Amino acid sequence: ALVRPMLAIEQPTFRIDNSKVLEAIGVEPRGRRDRYSYKDLEAGREKLGELAQTYAPIDAKERDPVQTQIVDLETNVRSYESLLGYFAFARNGITLVGSGKEGQPDSRANVSAVMMMAPEIQKQLQQSQHGGGMNPNLRGLLDQVLEVANYSRAGLPILPPFGGEKGSWRNAGAAIMQVMSGEDANAAETIADIEVMESFARHNPGEEAAFRTDLATLRERIITRAEAAGESKHVELEASYFRRNWFLNAMVFFLVGTITALAMWTAGRHSLGQWFSWTTLGFTLAGLACCVAAITTRCIIMERPPVGNLYDTIIFIASSVVAFALIVEWLVRRRFALGIAPVLGLLLIILARRYEVGDAKDHLDPLVAVLDSNFWLTIHVITITLGYSAGLLSAFLSTGYVFLRGFGLIGGDQNLRRSLTRAVYGMLCLTLFLSLVGTVLGGIWANYSWGRFWGWDPKENGALLIVLWTLAILHARLGGYLREWGLHLASVFTAVVVTFSWWHVNFLGVGLHNYGFTSGKGAIWAFYAAMLGVLGFGVFAMVLSRRSKPGRMPS
Repeated sequence: ALVRPMLAIEQPTFRIDNSKVLEAIGVEPRGRRDRYSYKDLEAGREKLGELAQTYAPIDAKERDPVQTQIVDLETNVRSYESLLGYFAFARNGITLVGSGKEGQPDSRANVSAVMMMAPEIQKQLQQSQHGGGMNPNLRGLLDQVLEVANYSRAGLPILPPFGGEKGSWRNAGAAIMQVMSGEDANAAETIADIEVMESFARHNPGEEAAFRTDLATLRERIITRAEAAGESKHVELEASYFRRNWFLNAMVFFLVGTITALAMWTAGRHSLGQWFSWTTLGFTLAGLACCVAAITTRCIIMERPPVGNLYDTIIFIASSVVAFALIVEWLVRRRFALGIAPVLGLLLIILARRYEVGDAKDHLDPLVAVLDSNFWLTIHVITITLGYSAGLLSAFLSTGYVFLRGFGLIGGDQNLRRSLTRAVYGMLCLTLFLSLVGTVLGGIWANYSWGRFWGWDPKENGALLIVLWTLAILHARLGGYLREWGLHLASVFTAVVVTFSWWHVNFLGVGLHNYGFTSGKGAIWAFYAAMLGVLGFGVFAMVLSRRSKPGRMPS
C-alpha cells in the first residue's frame, strides 16, 4: 500500500462479516462473509463515511452489530487510505507552471526542490500580508505542497527528532509543513529525508536493487537518529519477536501434544503408551518453552512485567496452566495432568490469537497510567493471574474426572480417582492462597494509588468471590459435607467464578479496573452454559452412582 498503491487497492484486504454492511453502503455483496479490496468498496466510500459519522457518537454498547461493523470498517478504510497516500508527494511531485510562451510548457518538480525555496516563499507571504503582491505561480506552488503534504499528515510517524533529542516522531506530511512554515531548525536534514523518500517511492517494479539501496539509506538515517535519542534499542528484538511467531509455534506444539496425549490414553500403560507419554511431554515442554520465550521477549521490549492488559493475561495463564499441570503430573504421575496440559495450552493460545485479531491493535502497548508501577504490578497482578490459572486447572481436572467417572471409565480405579481428587484439592488450596494474597496486595496497591483499600469495584468483588468460593469448598471438604463427587462438582463451578472475575467484569463498563470495553460477551455466556452442562452431567452421573450402590455412600 505504501509503495505500490495501484496494486494494493485490488488486493482483498477488508474482511466483511455481515453482507448487510455492504448493502447499507450500496455495494453488491458476494456472500454473507467475504474479503473485499479497496477498489470493491470505492463506490460506497462516501456513504460509508456518512453512516460512520452518524453511528460513531452512539455508545459502543448501544450500537447493533451492523452499526459497529460500519464504524470499524470506516476506521480501517481511513487507515488504509493514509497508507495509500503516504508517498503521494514523492510519486506525483509538483507542477511548475510555465510562462505561457512557446517553449516554456508546464513541468514537474520534486517537493524537496520546492522545500528548498521555503525561505523565499515565506518572504513573499510576509510581503503579501503587508500589502505587497505575491506571485500567483508561487501561491499555486504553495497550495500544491500543502495538498500533497496533507495526504501524509495522518500517516506513519517514521522520522525521529534530530540531535539526540527525545520527542515526538514526525510523519512526512508534518515534516514538509514544518519546513515550509519555517518551524524546522534542521530544515536541510529534513529535506534530505524527503529526497530519499522521493527516490525510493518512484522506483518501478523492475528496479528492486535501486529500491533496496534507497530504502536502506532511509533506514540508516532513521536508526542513527533513533539510537542517538536512545529509542531504538529494542527495535531489532521486536522485529525478531514478530518474525519468530512464538505463539503460532506453541500452538502447533500443543496441537501435536494433544494428538499424542489421545494416543497415550488409548494405548494404556504398555510400552507404546510409555512412548506416547514421553512424546506428549516433549511437545508440551516445547510449546511451553515457546510461550516463555515470547513472554520474556515481550517483557524486555516493553520494559515491564508480563501482565498489563487482557491479552497479556491470556498468554500468561496459558503458560502457567501448562506449567502447573506438568508440576501436578510430576507429583501424581498418573498421566492425566500430562494429557490435559497440551489441551489447555492449545485452547488458551487459540483464544489469545482470536482475541488479538478481534481486538485489532498492537498489544505491545504502554501500560494504563495507574498500572505503571513495576513493583505493585509484579506482586499484585501476577499473583492474581496465577490464582486464575490454578483455579482453571482445578476446574478442568475435575471436568475430566466427571466425564471419566460419568462414562464409567475409572469407576474401579480407586488409585486414579484418589490421585485426581488430591490434585484438585491441592490446586484449590493454591487458588485460595494466590487469590487471597493477591487480593490483599491489591488492596494495598489501591490504597497507594487511589487512596482507599477497598471500593467494591467489580474486579475486586470478582477476586473476593474466588476467595470465598474456594474457602467454602475447602471447609465443606474438611467438614465432610463434600466427598469425592461433591469436591469435583464444586471444582467444576470454579471455572465460572474465575471467568467472571477474569473476563466478565470488563463487560460491565464500570469500575477502576475497567481498562477497555471488549466484544465477545456471547462467548462468555456459551462458556458458562458449557460448564453448567458439565455440572449437570456430573450431578446426573452422581445420582446414578448412588442408585447403583444402595445402602452405601458414594465415594
